[in-house]
Amino acid sequence: MEHLKMEIKTSDYRFIAAVGGVNVDIGARAEALLIPGDSNPGRIRMNPGGVCRNIAHNLALMGLKVEMLTVLGDDLYAGLIADSCAKLGIDLSHSVVIRDASTSTYSYIANPEGEMVLAVSDMEIYNQMTPQVLEPRLEWLNSSDAVVLDTNLTEDTVRWLCEHAHVPIFADPVSTSKALKLLPVLSKIHTLKPNRLEAEVMTGIKIIDENSLNRAADALLKAGVKRVFLTLGSGGVLAADADHRFRMSNPGVIPVNTTGCGDAFAAALVWANEKGMDLERSAAAGLAAAGIAMSGNETVNPLMSEDKLENEINRLTELQED
Repeated sequence: MEHLKMEIKTSDYRFIAAVGGVNVDIGARAEALLIPGDSNPGRIRMNPGGVCRNIAHNLALMGLKVEMLTVLGDDLYAGLIADSCAKLGIDLSHSVVIRDASTSTYSYIANPEGEMVLAVSDMEIYNQMTPQVLEPRLEWLNSSDAVVLDTNLTEDTVRWLCEHAHVPIFADPVSTSKALKLLPVLSKIHTLKPNRLEAEVMTGIKIIDENSLNRAADALLKAGVKRVFLTLGSGGVLAADADHRFRMSNPGVIPVNTTGCGDAFAAALVWANEKGMDLERSAAAGLAAAGIAMSGNETVNPLMSEDKLENEINRLTELQED
């Protein structure tokens, strides 16, 4: 286990701590209707990815300083991750290189519309991201403005982090199976962004209408989450906290690629919190960021920026008022 070089920070230094997964994404997009069991013509791309890294990437494009804690293998893929983070200004100095391990890799196939059809992930390395890795970095974590985490971490690590971090925690459940890791620590989470399926698994409530949607949000709030943004795909988002609740519809963007929309949404929630935005404005930020993300070919749209996000928030807010 090898620590990357640490940097000295000043007392007034502000940053977001991102704790979780980085992957090398190998994505294939078919040119025509996918035919199972056959070779399908299309395009294949290799890019740095991972839910937490993608959130950090979006945050960097939104103008925030991000420092990331993750684990990398001692392989060529780790170099790709390190180079991409360096170009974005994402600090990896708190991360760890695991000798004789492979950097996490995620391969997916998308249909011609850009919707993911099938994926395979190799994330065994995250079993080595233990509380013992986090413990000497606790002072650093608690000097951040907020911690954003994904559930690629082990359940023990998620629990330790949530119990010891004393700054706002933003959690992305990632998937239905990994979302269950958050159940023991929901009371420690400031902002939770589940999609419909993740919310169903976490609450045991099948979401089939407005009533069940609100009951699912109620269950998460009752468990102690401060803010819930339950994303509904084309149906927009239900945003709720102890005092307010409302639905907001999508901005009507024609999707080019839906992979990474959730990551952009999650990043915008952190960004909005840094800007002191209320629940409604934060939901608008999430939907606006998702709209920007789906308008580009890449998982993280390189055109994302603070100015573009603010313009889209204003446009979306005006549409909601009409």
